[in-house]
Amino acid sequence: MHPILTIAVKAARRAGSIIVRSSREIDRLTIHAKGQSDYASEIDRLAEESIIDVLYSAYPQHGFIAEEGSAAEINPDAEHQWIIDPLDGTTNFLHGLPQYCVSIAMATQKRVMHAVVFDPVRNDLFTASRGSGAFLNDRRIRVSKQTRLRDALIGTGFPFRENTPIDAYLEMMRALFKSTAGLRRPGAAALDLAYVAAGYYDAFFELDLHIWDVAAGSLLVQEAGGLINDFHGEENFLFGGEVLAANPKIFAQLMNLLAPCLQGKE
Repeated sequence: MHPILTIAVKAARRAGSIIVRSSREIDRLTIHAKGQSDYASEIDRLAEESIIDVLYSAYPQHGFIAEEGSAAEINPDAEHQWIIDPLDGTTNFLHGLPQYCVSIAMATQKRVMHAVVFDPVRNDLFTASRGSGAFLNDRRIRVSKQTRLRDALIGTGFPFRENTPIDAYLEMMRALFKSTAGLRRPGAAALDLAYVAAGYYDAFFELDLHIWDVAAGSLLVQEAGGLINDFHGEENFLFGGEVLAANPKIFAQLMNLLAPCLQGKE
């Protein structure tokens, strides 16, 4: 394992321990709303601070892009940036639904080079370094071999922010209900992307995501042999909010089905 990835794993596991301990006392947590249906708890902040403590101790010259804003002032123009979602799936966590994860990526000049997605509930550790493959608990993983969209299982996330094009989503749902084997919405995008990499899903798509939602998962998908872009085949998925990830056979079929639903509605 690359030394940078080893440090990222250490940080992810430390945050995971905080999250698991706190999951037993959810009713005691302080919760605040960041926006409509968008919540954070003191655990998000504690987990993020623990991650940054580990990473900064090892790499004090690196910068940080983190969901809760910790350490944004440290080396903001650094060539190497850590992209952190300390608790992806906060709403699930706050309801006691065991579907959430820690997501950590390291990017060099805005290109993701190392990635960790850690599910502390199942103790599942997804890792990848560019050019070295993707792994689940040290076992090599690959995207699915599914070739027909009608037999494909698709993951997604439903809209909850005010500016999300809900009508477009409804069109997508209608098209997918008729054209696939099923649709799933667990509620943690980083883990969803890891599931594409592992072949559990044949594809995943979502709108209105942030860089910390997709950075680590995107490298997992790529290193597992999958494709990830936006709905128009462009590579601005880290910053553009649109994400479509799939095995190579399903990717084009799904893009051709979903892209028309967005025309004039973005």
